[in-house]
Amino acid sequence: MIITTTNSIEGFTIDRYLGLVTGEVIAGVNLIKDIGAGLRNLFGGRSQGYEEELLTARESAQRELVERAQRLGADAVVGVDLDYEVLGQGDMLMVSMTGTAVALSYRG
Repeated sequence: MIITTTNSIEGFTIDRYLGLVTGEVIAGVNLIKDIGAGLRNLFGGRSQGYEEELLTARESAQRELVERAQRLGADAVVGVDLDYEVLGQGDMLMVSMTGTAVALSYRG
């Protein structure tokens, strides 16, 4: 499935707009990662634990987006927007992807 932030896909024509699709993930961040991130914040450097959590959450949100688009019979999702949000006391991370599921035909 093609997923893009653009509103069109080169070489293809959008035949039908099938509807809005979303993928959302809310992930808890554990105490060990918080302590490590706090130390890195104090001394500098990247927080690999948080980066891995972001990657996992983003991949899960994208899988959910694709599954919902497939149920609508989509070939692609266009106009995708990716958002990150911190929830609660900073111990929860929400990742959401939103886009428009479309049916395509090849412009050959």
